[in-house]
Amino acid sequence: MAHLHTLTISVEVLTSEAELSPAESAVWQAARAATDHAYAPYSHFHVGTALLLDDGTIFRGTNQENAAFPSGLCAERTALFGLAASQPTRRIRGMAVAARPAAGDFVPVSSCGACRQVMAEYEHRQGEAIPLLLPGPGGTIHRFQRLSDLLPFGFTADDLPARP
Repeated sequence: MAHLHTLTISVEVLTSEAELSPAESAVWQAARAATDHAYAPYSHFHVGTALLLDDGTIFRGTNQENAAFPSGLCAERTALFGLAASQPTRRIRGMAVAARPAAGDFVPVSSCGACRQVMAEYEHRQGEAIPLLLPGPGGTIHRFQRLSDLLPFGFTADDLPARP
């Protein structure tokens, strides 16, 4: 017999940047600034991601498009993969994403499914929650306590069969 399970995901909706901590404000502003470096000649949609690292530094990523669609990569994955390749021992203490049209103001956005899977993998790999800031409607900011809240049924290494 089927049983209904209800999932609850908590997200704080902040009404202004003034509600961010100094560290959150830094990573939020870095994600917004990163959109200036997006390579988006086809979609004209600029996305920036910023990772707040354990030593207080910020690592950025942007979407990178390619004429041989879908060979490009989203900002979230460029940031996470770039960090893992260049500074594999760094731990992530926070993450923010921002997006805007090439000629326009910032808009609400949420990470795509592939990015959500990669984000959940990094959180699992790190063994602790990574808070996330996403832009919401009307200039609000969505504060998630963990990346995995965006992918409640994510696939992790724990789902793989045990190796002999």
